[in-house]
Amino acid sequence: MTIEASNTERPRRPRPQVVRLTEAAAERVRDVMARTDKPYLRVGVKNGGCAGMEYVMDYADAPEAHDEMVEDRGVKILVASKAILFLLGSEVDVETTKLHSRFVFRNPNETDACGCGESVTIVPARADAG
Repeated sequence: MTIEASNTERPRRPRPQVVRLTEAAAERVRDVMARTDKPYLRVGVKNGGCAGMEYVMDYADAPEAHDEMVEDRGVKILVASKAILFLLGSEVDVETTKLHSRFVFRNPNETDACGCGESVTIVPARADAG
């Protein structure tokens, strides 16, 4: 008895978008990028702060291996490969007060934050979630 391998591929489920931008965040990204000669803005996380992790944003000359390119509301940003599972499902917004304006992250993977709001505890998204 011979078993033949099927050449029909299963349809892949759509990949979720790693992060979304609010309209205010997209406008701020456009403004920030208009003031630099770098072609990309990279979003990520790093170890640090009293809660364990900090969000980081920096200019980039080119995507690094396995970075995720996100296009939302007419702007493109890079998500650092090591941050993808930590940021999955997040929304980036802008908070403006009389004294400052900054990007803020609404992240469903956050489990805790420090009192000053500069660092967070984040668990990676599970592959079987959603």
